[in-house]
Amino acid sequence: MTKHYTAQDIGGVNPITAMPFTPAGEIDEHSFVRLLEHLSTSGAQGTTLFGIASEFPKLHDQERDRLAQMFVSTLAGSPLYRAMSVTDHSTELAIKRARYYAKLGVDALMLLPPFFLSPNPQAIQEHIFAVLEAVDIPVMVQYAPGETGLPITPEQLAVVADRYPHAVFKIECNSPVDYTREFLKLAPQASVLNGYAGLYMLQMLAAGGKGVMPGCSFTEVYVRIYQHWQRGETAQAEALHQALLPYIQRWMTHCEYIIQVEKTLLQRRGIIASDYCRKPGWQLSTEDHQTLDRFLNEFQL
Repeated sequence: MTKHYTAQDIGGVNPITAMPFTPAGEIDEHSFVRLLEHLSTSGAQGTTLFGIASEFPKLHDQERDRLAQMFVSTLAGSPLYRAMSVTDHSTELAIKRARYYAKLGVDALMLLPPFFLSPNPQAIQEHIFAVLEAVDIPVMVQYAPGETGLPITPEQLAVVADRYPHAVFKIECNSPVDYTREFLKLAPQASVLNGYAGLYMLQMLAAGGKGVMPGCSFTEVYVRIYQHWQRGETAQAEALHQALLPYIQRWMTHCEYIIQVEKTLLQRRGIIASDYCRKPGWQLSTEDHQTLDRFLNEFQL
């Protein structure tokens, strides 16, 4: 029997699925399936497709439809909850896509609010409300002002939380910790996740967050940190997170940088065949490749 997830079920380690391409820049379906199979055995709780780390702006609509179907069918029966991101800047299209993904059988959605041409706050709020009203599965409302240039106050998010119990909140402003504390004071019932490569993972869990949404090339490291934290092994969780921090702090200086790093790590680990990213992208230096060697060795990946 299929499990029906609630907002409270969406937590733990939920990596964004990367998008494998061939060296010619075409979708590599075999690597995509292999990556999903790898994630299903990684110890993660869920995975999300069409996030920023999936290079969603660089996908054709037909590719997106094909990938959505493959994502749902490949992970059917896996221990992961399956989420897909709705990234349309038109409210009408976002509603249609949300309903389409829900009908396909995803367990949850992620929603990137529209930011192209700077819609006013009321229009953005109406867009979020319209998508939440279109489906009854959990919807992770994404707050990523660094990427979108769009500020949303904790008070505005609290209105969403009060009105829609199936809303989950992915908070990735820099820094998200004070923002999350303020938000959870106003909406203590809300479920909060954090992206941003898990830079603030432990602080966010301590502030009342439910989980982390990093990239997917070293999911097992985040799983280890999360399991330590769950078991109350704070010192071990902090030691492992401190070891990870210098790497992710450097790679998170630009979105395209960490997308390329994650893709190269996946290739180096034999999970995908090529580390090609669609252009415009990021060129790794010789020093970057040496850092990746050290990273793989240090975390025994």
